[in-house]
Amino acid sequence: MNTKKRIRTVLEAIILIALFLFVIKKLFTFTTYQPYNEEETDLQTSDSGFIAISYFGVAREGTETLISEEVLDAQLQALYDSGYVTISQQDIWDYYNKGKKLPEKSLFLMFEDGRRDTVVFAEKVTEKYNYLSTIMTYANKLEQKDSAFIQPKDMRSLEKNGYWEFGTNGYRLSYINVYNKDNQYLGKLTAEEYQELQESLGRDYNHYLMDYIRDENRIPMESYAQMKDRIDGDYNKMEEIYTDKVGKVPDLYVLMHANTGRFGENERVSSINESNIKRMFSMNFNRESYAVNNLSNSIYDLTRVQPQAYWHTNHLLMRIKDDTNLPVKWVDGDVKKKADWEQIDGISEFSGDEIYLTCESKATGTLRLKGSEHFKDVTVATELLGNALGKQGIYLRADKDLTDYLFVAIENEELVIRTSGNKVLYTEPLAEKTADTELELKDASNHKLVVSLKGNQLTVMIDDVTKIENLEVPVKEKGCVYLQSGWGGEAYSQRNLADDVYDGVFKNVKVTQATGAGEETVLYDNMLHGTEKVVADVRRFWNNLVNLFIETF
Repeated sequence: MNTKKRIRTVLEAIILIALFLFVIKKLFTFTTYQPYNEEETDLQTSDSGFIAISYFGVAREGTETLISEEVLDAQLQALYDSGYVTISQQDIWDYYNKGKKLPEKSLFLMFEDGRRDTVVFAEKVTEKYNYLSTIMTYANKLEQKDSAFIQPKDMRSLEKNGYWEFGTNGYRLSYINVYNKDNQYLGKLTAEEYQELQESLGRDYNHYLMDYIRDENRIPMESYAQMKDRIDGDYNKMEEIYTDKVGKVPDLYVLMHANTGRFGENERVSSINESNIKRMFSMNFNRESYAVNNLSNSIYDLTRVQPQAYWHTNHLLMRIKDDTNLPVKWVDGDVKKKADWEQIDGISEFSGDEIYLTCESKATGTLRLKGSEHFKDVTVATELLGNALGKQGIYLRADKDLTDYLFVAIENEELVIRTSGNKVLYTEPLAEKTADTELELKDASNHKLVVSLKGNQLTVMIDDVTKIENLEVPVKEKGCVYLQSGWGGEAYSQRNLADDVYDGVFKNVKVTQATGAGEETVLYDNMLHGTEKVVADVRRFWNNLVNLFIETF
């Protein structure tokens, strides 16, 4: 018995030591950033400028807003493999003011909001690819000594390894002229109050520096002089705190949140912001949703793309390709699994038991199962995990031109069945809609879909509920199985995000054929089995253990 206890104790100690070493390796940086060497780097021969990518923040497992460490790693690796080299704030200044030539594929990388966990989980990833980043802070977080956000001592420490530069999102994040979805006037909100009330808010609000403060009738409550004093006061307070706590004001500013082509919603407000920005900063990011900056931009009107937590790697690459017209290296994932399919349009990544099918801008992504041209009476089952706003569907008995087919899809949270000539056979909303129901770009969706064809009769189950039973459909002798994702149309976004690329996510795809007596033959299956499933389970267990260790210690 004592022997068993000793063995167990030794094993527990080994696991704890392994966890400790793993966490140390994950959390601490032991190298120094190396800037690109101009003599060894291909420089631009024409003005293609640089792309700017800005993340809200990073968490180990990710949240609705924060990207996960794993996804950040995948995206930065894809950019690295596509030839992107990071540039510094000084490189940008020299590019606009001295005509400096930039690397052929230049990337300016940012993380906003100055979260401490962003540094913890992003730094090892940026070190891996020798990528330089700028992290933004809010001055009031330095003043309040908020431990959730990096502080001056952290900034001094981070500067030593060279992987970080610093910028600012301003004095504070707060909101004015706020109305809820019922058009009730709420006035001013702090960032914390905004988060608490977010589900009840629409897009009828503004950031603190963007407009006059207005009453419930949208009439200014302050004179021009009062508005100017308020906005100037924010900049002066920011300058005072950075000078006191850090020694200087950062060179880079990200104005929250103009995106108007000016520096505010109101022309007079914009003029005051512009004056303060040009007095205090060397450069300013003023817009979001477009990645490219070149000499046609002002250094005070720069733009960035902000990847969302639900984007898969090819989604980001598709957006960059669209903005730059430069080639990228797509991520295929498991090439052995991908070999079972033919890419018709869009791009796909195969990862474990999931297929990420990314459409081109305002278009579709389509895969055809190889060898399925003779399929007739089959059942196709899958889980659809793409966002609610968009199309994820299955073609059955389809020809190779997609002119003759049966198509079953969930489109913008509606079950839709179509046949040749885009003729609609059936539609049904999957949730009760009310007058104020509006799908957002970020709304998640999760549905099990099972489609069965037998003769000329179709049965469809969604989330283990039979929605259609023995619906008569146009008869077709045989045909291919396809998967398709598609853009869901112009969409509402509370934060005014714009995105015309969509990721369909097909999990546990299985195609079977009944053989009688309740038996079936599996024609295709991308579910995890055997060693692959064991490895996935072990990895999941290890990640959970690491998370517990980090949270505990």
